[in-house]
Parts: sequence; C-alpha cells; structure tokens
Amino acid sequence: MPTVSVGRDRLFAALGRTYSQEEFEELCFRFGIELDDVTTEKAIIRKEKHLEEEADEDEEVIYKIEVPANRYDLLCLEGLAQALRIFNKQEATPCYKLTNITKESMHKMHVKPETSSIRPYVVCAVLRDITFDEASYNSFIDLQDKLHQNICRRRTLVAIGTHDLDTLEGPFTYEALPPTAINFVPLKQTKSFRADELMEFYKSDLKLKKFLHIIEKSPIFPVLFDRNRTVLSLPPIINGAHSAINLKTKNVFIECTATDLTKANIVLNTMVTIFSALCKKKFEIEPVEVVYSDGKSSIYPELSLYNMEVSLSYITNCIGVSLEAEEVTSLLNRMQLHAKQSMSGDKSSITISVPPTRSDVLHACDVMEDVAIAYGFNNIPKSKPASLQPLPLNEFSDLIRAEIAMTGFTEVLTWILCSYKENFSMLKREDDKSTAVIIGNPRSTDFEVVRTSLMPGLLKTVGHNKDHPKPIKIFEVGDVSLLDNAKDVGARNHRHLAALYCSANSGFELIHGLVDRIMEVIGAPFVSVGVETGYYIKCSDNPEFLTGRQAHIIYNGKKIGTFGIVHPEVLNNFDIPDPCSFVELSIESFL
Repeated sequence: MPTVSVGRDRLFAALGRTYSQEEFEELCFRFGIELDDVTTEKAIIRKEKHLEEEADEDEEVIYKIEVPANRYDLLCLEGLAQALRIFNKQEATPCYKLTNITKESMHKMHVKPETSSIRPYVVCAVLRDITFDEASYNSFIDLQDKLHQNICRRRTLVAIGTHDLDTLEGPFTYEALPPTAINFVPLKQTKSFRADELMEFYKSDLKLKKFLHIIEKSPIFPVLFDRNRTVLSLPPIINGAHSAINLKTKNVFIECTATDLTKANIVLNTMVTIFSALCKKKFEIEPVEVVYSDGKSSIYPELSLYNMEVSLSYITNCIGVSLEAEEVTSLLNRMQLHAKQSMSGDKSSITISVPPTRSDVLHACDVMEDVAIAYGFNNIPKSKPASLQPLPLNEFSDLIRAEIAMTGFTEVLTWILCSYKENFSMLKREDDKSTAVIIGNPRSTDFEVVRTSLMPGLLKTVGHNKDHPKPIKIFEVGDVSLLDNAKDVGARNHRHLAALYCSANSGFELIHGLVDRIMEVIGAPFVSVGVETGYYIKCSDNPEFLTGRQAHIIYNGKKIGTFGIVHPEVLNNFDIPDPCSFVELSIESFL
C-alpha cells in the first residue's frame, strides 16, 4: 500500500488538536489506515546515507501513514487531514463546483489529430487565486509524484503538467511533432534542447531516464504550446522552464495527457479538488474547454456527482449488524459520501451521491465497506455463518496431521510446483506424458511442473537440512495434480500424505509402523492378501526405492500408496548422505 509521509505537528494543526501516538494510531485504525512508522526527516537522511549521528531533540517528527491503494485523495497531507476532519464530524463534505463563466471566456486546449497515435487524450483545469506556503507547495509537487507512481503507472497512462498561467497566453494546442521540430528550455535547465537531444541528455538522469522508453522510439513526440508557441511540456518527460510554478504562483494551469481518459479524469479531479481548498474561492475550479479536430469539445474537470442507490438490507446483511437508515446515512456522511434515505417501492434504500474525490466507490459493496469502516470493525460481533462447514476432506486431513504429529513427526509445507528433473529423472522415474501437468513458459526452472508426488519436496527439505541433528522425521499432507481428461480443466487434484525418516540407519521399521498406526486410527484391520475389506501390503518394484525393501499398500482391494527405503541414487541426486525411508499414500481413499 502507498505510504504518505507527513509532518506530525502540521497534521495535528490541520486536524485542530493534538494526539498522543496511541490516540492517533487508534484514529487511523478506525478510519481504515495505519500509522506505519514514526521518524524524522534527518533520521531518514541518516538511514539513506548510513550515518551514525545522534538525533537532535528539535527534529521534526514525521508520521509515515499507509493508505489504501485506491484512495488517491489520501496521498497528501491536505487530503488526509480533510478526510479525517470529516470522519471526526469536524466539518461537512465539501461541494465542489466549476467557476460560473461563459464558454467563450474559458481557456481552450485545441487537440491536433496526430496525437491520436501516441497519447490521444488531454484534460485541463485552472486553480485561480491559490496561495502556497512552502509546506503546501512541496505537498502539491509530492502529490503529483505519488499519482505518477500509483494510478498513472509511472506516467505510461497519465502524465501531469502544472504551469504558472500568468506566464502563458491561451488558447493552447496539444500536438504531436517530429523530435527535431521541438525546441525548448526544460525545467531546471538554462539551455535550449531539441527533443531528440533531450532524450540523450536525460539518459544519465536517475529520475527521468526511467520514463524515456515511453516515447523515445516514436517518430513523433507529444507537446503542448500556448498561443506564442511557448512549450508548456513534453509529456510524459518534462515541463518547460518558462511556465514553472513557484511559491509566488497565483494561478495554476493543470494539464494531464493520457492514454486512458478515465484515469486522466481521476488524476485531474484529485489534484484540483484537494488543492482548491487553498484558493481564494474555496472548492471552486475554473474549467477549460478541450476542442478536438473533428469539432467535438468537452469541458473539464468533470465534477458532477455520481448517484447510486443501495438497499439498506444489503448493507446490514453483509456487515452482520442491524442498523437504521438514519444511522447508515450518518456513517456514510462521515466517509465523504453524500447520503440520504429514500424509498424505492416497499424496500428502504439509501441514495448516495459520490463526490469526485471518491473515485474508488464503484459498486454497492464499496458503500457497504465504508459503512463498516465508519461503524467500526471492532464493534461488529463475531459470528460464524451456519452454512460455513469444513469440507470432509479438509477435516479428515487435519485429523491425520494431528495423529502423525503425535507420533513424533514434524509437518513441513513445500511448493506444489517443482522442476521437471525433480519430479522425474531425479526420482529415477520416466515421464509417460499422460500424468504430469507441465507449466507453459515457466519463469524459473524450479517451477516447471505441478508435482505428481510429495516425494521431491520432502527430499529437498532433508537435502537442505542435512546438517540437522538426526533423526529427521518429517511429513506433509498436501495436494498433487494429475492429468484427467474427464475434468473440464484437464487435471484433478489428489490429497496425499507423505512421511520421511532420515538417520544413520534406514528406519524402515519406523515407516512401516507409521503405516500401521495410520490404518489403526482409521479403523482398517490388517488382513490376508486378496481380502477385499481392510488392508495388506505386497511387494512392489518402484525405481525410487531399493529392490526388495519396498511394498504397495492395498486398501479395500485398491493400491493407495507405497513405502520403502529410498534408493541411494535418488538420495545422491538430492545431496542426502544418510539413508532414508519414505511412505506416500492417498488419503482420499479413506473417505
């Protein structure tokens, strides 16, 4: 989850009161976020540079707070503080609105058709009469970086540009030109570069070089101009130095170029709604008209509320508590959702208006989750649904685990995927092409096939722990997978039990005794060969075991497993110097 670093004192000032660390952790928990770490800015620098200096008493305390990945409105102090104030009922959810100006008075962004082949969308807005201090300015820049890393997917989907509108003159144009036709002074530079020269220049820049691949191989680059052909930005790489914002900037022009229009709108809405609180007319944003080459136009940002209706019974049934409609609406209002009771036919329901800050609310389940958060997860009584019953196979597996553990064996858990060699040649087995599920395009040779036996995992475990004091007594209850054309997926899982004994002697009699104990606890009597009820053993000839020191386990007339002394060649393949005995059987046969 994203982590937001905020100054503790500045956060408490925004919240209107101070908290002890325990009180703030409790507030975070109730709101659905987490105080991850408490540090200082100098401590962070010391850690990065591996310095051993002692901390000063006057260092500013930094709270690192984990927020949900889809709550883009919480990625800066301003948005986080506003959300917590509303949650604490210190203020109501803001109503965002567009400045009431005529279409003719709006700034316009003209989009050229060539942009459709590289970054086809652009959305814009203006923040008028904004007042920055150093902290809010840094937060404004930091929010862009966090959005770039999160929803913008490292600028591949959306790139944000912010400009001092007073240094520019509209209307603006969004074009796509050959790199040699673009020339401007980039941000934090004094020299003018051609766009192709800029690509080479930034290959040594630790921050910007990771974004070059997005456009560098394209024959045309996206670029934004004002009326005087002053370059605003070369998205998604760098803004122009001419329109760079600073602490004295009063009017901010924000443009987001994108390959995904929905995400561009979310990013723009997040930027303008959070920082419109710093404008002279709070929560008011000046719109910009985006005009396309085919004559169609759209006005951004889109701040209209998204309305949805959710059944009260759905909310209460999912959470597991009985709540009245008035209480539900009150809880939703604390989560920045405009909610009111409505009547739809005979059933009571809640009408919710989702503001532009809550782009994460898409479905009734999101509304239900917000009610649960505001109500308090700790206040929801614990209950077990009557329909929740363990599967017989899982219940039986747990009983088998307990019995084997009581005989002195230690349970291990190994990967269900293994290498092709481990599953076959290292066990001296042949692949008949009709048993194993092979992984297509495996990421590693360690995970090429779904195991058909628990044996490779247990042998690898012993091989990696061969210096452990002897004897080693381990077991596993887990699934193997075998091809099965009768299944719609072409394979079937089988639940197996395997146990392995490793010491200075083979311990064959101990494994044999374990088989007898398993059969005893499940109530299967030992019978003579050929009898259909009960179990018996008979000679086997599996290559992974020593000849004459192995046997099949026959239960109710069917072979369910094999045990024996592991062949020395197999032990050598897994780098095990001591003799081992092993048993594996299917426990599904007992059900």
